[in-house]
Amino acid sequence: MKELIDYILQFGTLNKQQIELISRKATEKELPKNEYLVEAGKMFNEVVYIREGIVRICYYNNKGDEITKYFIDENHLFANPYKGEPMTEYIQAITDCKLIIFSQPDWNELSNTIVGWDEIVNKIRQKGLTEKLDRRSSLVAQDATTRYLTFLEKFPTLTNRVPLSYIASYLGITQQSLSRIRKNIH
Repeated sequence: MKELIDYILQFGTLNKQQIELISRKATEKELPKNEYLVEAGKMFNEVVYIREGIVRICYYNNKGDEITKYFIDENHLFANPYKGEPMTEYIQAITDCKLIIFSQPDWNELSNTIVGWDEIVNKIRQKGLTEKLDRRSSLVAQDATTRYLTFLEKFPTLTNRVPLSYIASYLGITQQSLSRIRKNIH
């Protein structure tokens, strides 16, 4: 829980009672490697903080190919951006994960109880959006080798923890191409 509180305190201040309320509303959960936190078509109304591990957001294209859309690692908070709607993607643990989860009603209670909570959450959301755009936008106009080098720069801790097939899918290349690129640059 300390990791979550430290993370939140980067974006604002909280008193002891507020920290205790956050701790009471949070539920810790372990998600084993390869398990899904949520599947496409299912409702996902929680707010999740990754204390340990990596999840990926993926979907299947119209040919049935699995596409990795994004990775989320430690010290990140995420939720369904389309509140009240079923997920269109899957969220899968790539490693064993330790999560801290808030139900939507509990999250709303924090918002209604803690003065300045919405401001803290908006700062967290802004940081996440900036990171996401930074990580994705550079991949669009680059050749495969540059995309991989950019991936290494943007996700320095993921390379040895994520299967190459997921990285290749994220970069929009085949696993064979990724192996060739890795061989040429290492």
